[in-house]
Amino acid sequence: MSVKKNKLIVIEGPTGVGKTAYAIDIAKALKTEIISADSRQFYKELNIGVARPSKEELAVVKHHFIAHIGIEDYYSVSKFETDVLALLENLFQKYESVVMVGGSGLYVNAVCQGIDELPDPDEQLREDIEKLHKIQGIEALRAQLKILDPVFYNQIDLANHKRLRRAVEVCLQTGKPYSELRTNTKKSRSFEIERIAINRDKDELYDRINRRVDVMIQDGLLDEAKNLYSFKHLNALNTVGYKELFEHFDGKISLEQAIIDIKTHSRRYAKRQLTWLRAQDGIQWKIL
Repeated sequence: MSVKKNKLIVIEGPTGVGKTAYAIDIAKALKTEIISADSRQFYKELNIGVARPSKEELAVVKHHFIAHIGIEDYYSVSKFETDVLALLENLFQKYESVVMVGGSGLYVNAVCQGIDELPDPDEQLREDIEKLHKIQGIEALRAQLKILDPVFYNQIDLANHKRLRRAVEVCLQTGKPYSELRTNTKKSRSFEIERIAINRDKDELYDRINRRVDVMIQDGLLDEAKNLYSFKHLNALNTVGYKELFEHFDGKISLEQAIIDIKTHSRRYAKRQLTWLRAQDGIQWKIL
């Protein structure tokens, strides 16, 4: 007789679609706990702008990896993979199934498939590359990567400065092309994985995103962003909802324009998430 495997149920989908409520309903029905794979919600200082689950929602079902690190702490995808697998080992002793929810595809895939073993960052090298980006702009990163790893240069999103910086960093640190170190070999897991992506009609999704931004502003996002302004140089704050308000505080755009930009950038982010999800294998789609 075969032993029944534990199961990780992963709830994915674009920003604003309603993943939090959907995951809580499933976790309640299964009498289990939730792991958050939304990298924006990891930070203690970020609340309104990242749509962190409310106190009431967090009280209904126990959540993990919500507000567990500070914005100045270093945290990586590989560390998340290690931490989640260790947690799951404990949770599966209590529950047959555990729910994971999030919109950060890289973090979800790290748990479901594993990630390549890349070196931990060299802090001095990272600072040097960040300085290069700050002084000479994203074009300098692109030029470096084109020389160091032309193969990955033709694969990467050249507008994604974080991934450009990391690729350049790994090339310089290891002396090897980043593309050679990425094996994309799927790791085996001791548990079953069921991935469910939820979506809505496009107009309904975009309306939900727009209305959510309005609610965030009403709930005090402006004050939250003001309190975080001195940290705007950190990667944790280079995210939709904060960077637009920082531009407003810098006098570059009006508050009205900042709110319009948050809505526009959130809709574009949702579109990118859907494109990424549709390219993944083994995902069941559910239209709400």
